[in-house]
Amino acid sequence: MKLGMVRTFIRMLEYIISNGSGFAASFQEHILILVILPVSWAILVAVPLGILATRYHSLERLVMGVGSVIQTIPSLALLALFIPLGLGIGNKPAVVALFLYSLLPIMRNTYTGIKGISPDLKEAANGMGMTPLQLLFKVELPLAIPVIMAGVRTATVIAIGTATLAAMVGGGGLGRYIVRGLNQMRDYLVLVGAVPAATLALAVDFLLSQVERWVTPAGLRLYNERES
Repeated sequence: MKLGMVRTFIRMLEYIISNGSGFAASFQEHILILVILPVSWAILVAVPLGILATRYHSLERLVMGVGSVIQTIPSLALLALFIPLGLGIGNKPAVVALFLYSLLPIMRNTYTGIKGISPDLKEAANGMGMTPLQLLFKVELPLAIPVIMAGVRTATVIAIGTATLAAMVGGGGLGRYIVRGLNQMRDYLVLVGAVPAATLALAVDFLLSQVERWVTPAGLRLYNERES
C-alpha cells in the first residue's frame, strides 16, 4: 500500500516535470483568474457593504441574509446555474460564483470587527470632534482590520479549494487535472491537481496571517499578545 502511494507520487512529480509549461500555466490561471480576481472584487464590494450594515439595521438583515443564502447553495450547483443564465462555460461562471462565495466571510467579518469596537472609544472620538469619516478611517477600520483580514483569509482559502471545481464547467486551473484523472482513472493525475491546490491553500493562509499581523496596529497587537 505504502509502496503504491510512493509510486503514485513519483509519477505525479514526473508528470509535472515533463509538462512543466502546461502545469505552470494552469497554476498561474488558478491563482490569478480563479482566486485573486474574484476575491479582490469581493473585498471591494463586501467591505463597504459591511461598513454600511453597521449603520443601517435594515441593510444588515438584507445583505447578511442574501450572503447566507448564497453560501447554502452547493458550489457545483451554483457553477452550473450560471451556464443557462448566459455566462456559458469556462472561467466566467467560475469567477462569478467564487466572487459570490467570497462575499459573506469578508462582509460578516467587517461588520463584526466594527461592531466589536468599544462604544467608549467611539464616544471619545466623537468628543474630540471627529467627523463620521474620520471616526471610520482613524478608529474603526484600524481596530477592525485584524477581523477583516481573518475574513479575507477565509474567503481566499475557500476560493482556492472551490476553484478546483471550475473544470467541471469547462474552466481551467488545477481542477482540470483532477477531472482528467478521474475520467481516465489515473490517480497520479488527480494528485497533480489536488496536491498543489492543498499546498497553495496552506501557503496562502500562512502568508495572509503574516499580512494580518503586519497591518494590525502595534498597540492592538501587543494587547492581543498579552491577552493570549
